[in-house]
Amino acid sequence: MRNSILKDKSYVFAISIVRTVQFLQLSTKEFVLSKQILRSGTAIGALIAEAQFGESKKDFVHKMHIALKEANETIYWLNLLMDTDYIEVAKFNQLSVECTELIKMLVSSIKTAKQ
Repeated sequence: MRNSILKDKSYVFAISIVRTVQFLQLSTKEFVLSKQILRSGTAIGALIAEAQFGESKKDFVHKMHIALKEANETIYWLNLLMDTDYIEVAKFNQLSVECTELIKMLVSSIKTAKQ
């Protein structure tokens, strides 16, 4: 059940990232940073989905660790976009809260799987 919630939340987050990238590319003509956050922000959910069908417990944990790294990288890009005035504080706060929640859920899932 928890993994399903995590999978759903990561999918909704990916949609938010895609929409943010669309805004960045159409409105501000920003293509370099937006491609970075598109890659890392959507990879989180893809890795979680892949982990659900891991070949082993070790494979599951490994893929979840990679998803965690991608989430951490996404936080970096969000901070950079906000600090360079590409996204508004409200958008940053929304995405940052969602990504931080994913990070916490990933850490919890990894700890549980390792037990």
